[in-house]
Amino acid sequence: MFPVRMIKRVFPILALSIFSSMLGAGIVIPLLPLYAESMGASGIWLGAIFAGFSISRTIVTPIFGRLSDRSGRKPFICIGLFFYALISLGFIWADSVSQLVLIRLVHGVAGGMILPIAQAYVGDISPEGEEGKWMGYSNAAFFSGFGFGPLMGGVLTEHLGMDIAFFTMGGLNLLAFFIAVCFLPEISRQKLSASPPLSFKEMSQSGTMVGLFSFRLALTFGRASFFTFLPVFAATGLGLRPNLIGVLLAVYLLLSSLLGIPAGRIADRFSRRFLVVLGCLISFVYLALVPLAHDFWQLLALCVLGSLGGSIALPAASALTVEEGRKYGMGSAIAVFTVALSIGMAVGPILSGAIVDFTTINSAFYLGAVMALVGAGLFVWFTRSKIALC
Repeated sequence: MFPVRMIKRVFPILALSIFSSMLGAGIVIPLLPLYAESMGASGIWLGAIFAGFSISRTIVTPIFGRLSDRSGRKPFICIGLFFYALISLGFIWADSVSQLVLIRLVHGVAGGMILPIAQAYVGDISPEGEEGKWMGYSNAAFFSGFGFGPLMGGVLTEHLGMDIAFFTMGGLNLLAFFIAVCFLPEISRQKLSASPPLSFKEMSQSGTMVGLFSFRLALTFGRASFFTFLPVFAATGLGLRPNLIGVLLAVYLLLSSLLGIPAGRIADRFSRRFLVVLGCLISFVYLALVPLAHDFWQLLALCVLGSLGGSIALPAASALTVEEGRKYGMGSAIAVFTVALSIGMAVGPILSGAIVDFTTINSAFYLGAVMALVGAGLFVWFTRSKIALC
């Protein structure tokens, strides 16, 4: 058990690390398509640039998670933040599409050092019975960074130029690096766990971990498809202007950040398994209703509903992951949870896009809705003998 004073001193540093890394990831979202097209990137190359981040993060996250269980969290967080700062310069100096792909691969490696390891640190210091509260705060930092990133990137590029946006990304992560180096304490191996972390093979025999992995992958699949095709649906189907589309996405992400805090506290008071299932069902509803929307206000209402569904489910699932992490190794458990996120982000848009090519854009949202139901079903099935539903 860690003293409350230490938790309150350490958590802001971890939140800053998560926020700055997600801000950096978000800043490049509106910039990379334009930047890559200016270098003559084709659609395939553009897809490779965006997928490179998720692919490399998926590969390295389990490795870094396991290593952090053995050697500590701080070195990985600090190295990741430092590389994030250097990557911003790489974007500026890149003069070919292939270099952008390489930079994004390195970007994903650095991302695998920050987000899952910082969240594992949060899990380490979370008192029993308060896992939802602190993971809710952690998720709030995640969505805040990812929500403000595209807004900041767009504003800075429009008024000061693309290079300034990349420099800002680097400066914020460099600041977070120095703060982490100077003020983030390392947790001794003895305090991390009473026993060595178990293998991923042994972890795969945990119904709870398999259920959590299935839930995270399925929910992220639907959310990634939503973010990929909502702008197209809103622009071509409803004739909405880019600024209104930006408002829709910002409301979804920033509201997810705000709702994550009270939702985390709720996850400590009510059945976490029930909350995960409830969040999936709400996600099914909002995704299935998107094709039926006829104007901006209806889409806005669905964005609010979508953020509510994710905010209810994610802190509860994160808290369950922390509980499993105490048995299998916190870094390893959070890494598995994060790998599901990365796979969902990579596979969702690709598979949805392939189906859209043969049908209509509505299929992307219907597929996401079905995946939310599948995620709920798999989670209930794999956790049936471990956790009470209510």
